[in-house]
Amino acid sequence: MLTSTATTLLRTTTAGAVRSSAAGPGATGILLRGVAASPYSTAAPLPPFSLTTQPSKFSCSKQSQLLPTAPGTSSVNPLLLRFRIQTQQRRAASSAVRPPRPRTDAEIDAAAAEAAAAAQSAAHPEQPPLDWNTFFKLRKTRRNWQLAFSFVSALGAGATASILLTSGVADSLVSQVPLDPFIALGLMVFGFTGLGWLVGPSLGSTVFNLMNKSTKAQMAIKESQFFARIKKHRVDPSSSSMGNPVPDFYGEKISSVAGYRQWLKDQRAFNRKRNMRAR
Repeated sequence: MLTSTATTLLRTTTAGAVRSSAAGPGATGILLRGVAASPYSTAAPLPPFSLTTQPSKFSCSKQSQLLPTAPGTSSVNPLLLRFRIQTQQRRAASSAVRPPRPRTDAEIDAAAAEAAAAAQSAAHPEQPPLDWNTFFKLRKTRRNWQLAFSFVSALGAGATASILLTSGVADSLVSQVPLDPFIALGLMVFGFTGLGWLVGPSLGSTVFNLMNKSTKAQMAIKESQFFARIKKHRVDPSSSSMGNPVPDFYGEKISSVAGYRQWLKDQRAFNRKRNMRAR
């Protein structure tokens, strides 16, 4: 009876060894536990839930080195430490102070206009602020005065030149021009007429300021602010073309708040069309 039992146990052990060698190093401990639990084994029995396996290649001590360690622990993986150092270096390089982008001429003009407007406002702190609607109304009135004086001065200068030239005052000058006398006189009259047209806006502005002395300083402050906005928001004229002209570069056609908003829309439309052509 004992011989047959020992033979059976030996066969079981041999088969288990073969299976354990095929299954891996971790299965050997499980097979030995089964043998140790046999009633005919002289080894001390192990608890049913104690897993004593042979230390594998990737044991807990080596696996703990691959895992990130919490701050304050003594063991730090060199690969993880190098990765952290490289990450910090990349972040420091990306957050380094970059040289400022050179400003364009439009940005420089806008900054200068804003500074001038601020200085103008600081120079007259006692003046009450002028609202935009009133400013545009006064600006339109001044423009009408300038146009009226342009017409008057052009007609006056042309008429005066024609009278003086036909009276023979400038015969010596006309004789020196290598053209027909009538053509030379016509060109002179035309030149005096253009000169009168150019002098007209200055005369009109002078008359307007004399009639509106109370709002002269306020108009100057508001006009500085207005041109600062124009220089800040207007488009770059270097990218214009025949199919995409610059919309009112100086803002001369703006005569109301609604007109200013439409002017801003025109500037954005110009930029959209330019970007579409660039693509």
